[in-house]
Amino acid sequence: MRLPPLQALRAFDAAARHLNFTRAAEELFVTQGAISQQIRQLEEYLGFRLFFRLPRRLQLTDEGDRLARATSEGFTRIAGEIESLLAVEEAGVVTVSVLQSFAVKWLIPRLGHFRNEHPDIDVRIHADDRLVDFRTEGIDLAVRFGRGHYPNLYTELLMRDEVFPVCSPDYLASSPPLCVPKDIAGHRLLHDATSDANQPRAADWQFWLDGVGVTGIDLRRGLRFNSGDMVIQAALMGQGVGVARTSLAAQDLKVGLLVRPFPQKVASSYAYYVTCPEENLNRPRVTAFIRWLKKEVAVTLKDIEENQPAIAAGSPNHL
Repeated sequence: MRLPPLQALRAFDAAARHLNFTRAAEELFVTQGAISQQIRQLEEYLGFRLFFRLPRRLQLTDEGDRLARATSEGFTRIAGEIESLLAVEEAGVVTVSVLQSFAVKWLIPRLGHFRNEHPDIDVRIHADDRLVDFRTEGIDLAVRFGRGHYPNLYTELLMRDEVFPVCSPDYLASSPPLCVPKDIAGHRLLHDATSDANQPRAADWQFWLDGVGVTGIDLRRGLRFNSGDMVIQAALMGQGVGVARTSLAAQDLKVGLLVRPFPQKVASSYAYYVTCPEENLNRPRVTAFIRWLKKEVAVTLKDIEENQPAIAAGSPNHL
């Protein structure tokens, strides 16, 4: 025999527990008439009565009493299993694909915060600059730097980026003054030579100089690296002045290991995006990680704003 419709069984279960169609309707957010109709259709389907409709109350028939015990046990067991499954889904492992530079300079220093908030969720970092195949490589979500065009995937803006020069406090104190942008002439420059046709000059000196309107600077000399985190590491070691992105320099600026000699910053045409297959958003551990990412980004942007240097006095054009 086929089972009756689930909606009718839910209506019967509620009515049997309350022995009142009105209260059953309130529990299920439907009308009293809808409950009455569901019960009548269920009785017709089964071929026997489930309730005695007395003047001021309902009473279960013998058949109704047996079915009420069965539905109560069944729905309770289903609810328990769902709760157990959700608990497993909320815990477990979340695998995140990110650019190596972002992992080293932004994500890893903050992962302890996530661990404190979600001790039951383990994080696996998959550092790779290429676009991954979520399904075949077991990736839950990715953080990507680009324009946000990731077809057939859920995509949400995480953080816009800006670029600006940075150096170590020791370098700033021991080198010729850096008061306005044109003062970089003659300084040791650190270059991000990332060669990606999809993001040309994402954070190089020419990009920043064009943005602040400075010309005539010889950019042929200096150290060149193929990763933004290496530019920052060289700056930390006092090897020169580099152009950094908000996301990669925030932590070192906050603790004073890096300083910004100029207040001028240029908005990048690229930004960080969270992306994943739509169905992955049904996993509580994935949505928990995304919520945490957005909260940490808000803190990062606040820190950057607080560490922004003032415009140099007596420099009307700041160039």
